[in-house]
Amino acid sequence: MKATMKDVAKLAGVGVGTVSRVLNNGSVKVSTRAKVEAAIKELNYQPNFYARGLKMNQTFTVALIIPSVWNPFFSEFAFHVETALEKNHYKMYLCNSDGAVDKEREYVQMVTQNKVDGIIGITYSDIDEYISSNLPFVSIDRYFTEDVIYVTADNISGGRLAAQKLQELGCKKVAFIGGYQEIPNETKNRRKYFEIECNQLGQEVVILDMLEPLEHLNKKIVAFLTENPDIDGIFTVNDSMAITVCDVLEQMGKAVPEDVQVIGFDGQRITRHSPYLVSTIVQPIEAMAEAAVNLLLEVIKGETVANRTVIPVYFGEGKTTKKVTSVN
Repeated sequence: MKATMKDVAKLAGVGVGTVSRVLNNGSVKVSTRAKVEAAIKELNYQPNFYARGLKMNQTFTVALIIPSVWNPFFSEFAFHVETALEKNHYKMYLCNSDGAVDKEREYVQMVTQNKVDGIIGITYSDIDEYISSNLPFVSIDRYFTEDVIYVTADNISGGRLAAQKLQELGCKKVAFIGGYQEIPNETKNRRKYFEIECNQLGQEVVILDMLEPLEHLNKKIVAFLTENPDIDGIFTVNDSMAITVCDVLEQMGKAVPEDVQVIGFDGQRITRHSPYLVSTIVQPIEAMAEAAVNLLLEVIKGETVANRTVIPVYFGEGKTTKKVTSVN
């Protein structure tokens, strides 16, 4: 016979309400939680979240909108979002928008049709009119209105840190290379504050910032570097761009990091414990994902939460910058 919540409560020596709080990650003593979890394991109890969802008018599902699964940052973010949701007994729908505004609008409408309880969105499309204050929605790296919660890495500090690091590494003329969307988002602060910090440091800086979608990217980078042959340090909008820049530099006969040092932004790795693909300003992706999930679940419960959450960044050394040698 299939075990019930009452069976779990009886074996653990607690009330049914306590079992319910454990299942919903409520406030319970550590020792009590351990007894309940042991009883659940012994009885092989499987909570019926679907039935509970019908009773509470919830689906216990969340949609995650990302522009593309091909980008390693988005893929890793999706992994950590799903992991955080599972800890709270939620399932995730992965919505790969490919930057298509129609797709993103359809995903947002899923909430209004009670198909999901909320959305976490990385979106750079014009969907502002579809995002309202009563919609459980957490935005990543983009501000909509004061009523919409968003989580972002500290792009301001990241831009400044990249400028400081390139100067520390001995670069004399630096550049920013990146792409931007027509819809404003937090990632624009990477270029803005890199440039501001360079100016404050008295560092010569030149800019190649291209409107997306990026066409003939390699040719544009070649032309830019040919026009500025004395560039010896580059900061890019993300790690994917940094990898492209390194490939172009190699084709032009320039060695990285001996001739030109390159710093990206994101913190891409092949595996969790492998080295960074390039030297980079690291976004703590797991922390961003967990913050987004926790905030969304609070909003779904009707709680009031902070409008803006900023996650600190840090420099991660890869093979595209020189080792800093200390002078005694």
